[in-house]
Amino acid sequence: MTREHLDHLLEQALLADDHSSLAGRLYDVALDYSTGDVSRASILVLAAEEWRAAGQPARALECFQRAVEDGGEAGFDPRAGIADTLFELDRPDEAREVIETIRAEGGVSTATAHTIAETLVAYGDLQGGLEWATQAALRCEENDPEQVALLRTRYRIRVDLGLPEDELDELVS
Repeated sequence: MTREHLDHLLEQALLADDHSSLAGRLYDVALDYSTGDVSRASILVLAAEEWRAAGQPARALECFQRAVEDGGEAGFDPRAGIADTLFELDRPDEAREVIETIRAEGGVSTATAHTIAETLVAYGDLQGGLEWATQAALRCEENDPEQVALLRTRYRIRVDLGLPEDELDELVS
């Protein structure tokens, strides 16, 4: 599958506002997929995100798990998506276990840390989200495409916590 073909599928689904159909199509493509511009894991992550948008978190969880099993490049660690989905399924203890496993293994990408920070904030753990965002910001390379979004997320969390600006917040402007 080419990036253009994938973009076309995503565009059609957005126009039709039909996340379930797109998720099903992406899942089917991933099952029969062998090689192309986009990894199978990336397609499975996209399918998972579409299942979540369609209000079907259990199916999303399956896609994220298959992406982990696939092991291909997905833009971020699919286990972060698993954690987010487990929170959505009201399984917070399991979600926190997944997050702690990711932390313990180390080598967390900026995109993965950003996803985890956003997840923790969405489920009420502002301090945990701030810790993830701060650690990622401190490790982030200057040319990392995720840097600006991560710094904005970190800034927003600090504002929500009522904290004053610091030197990392100054990088947002």
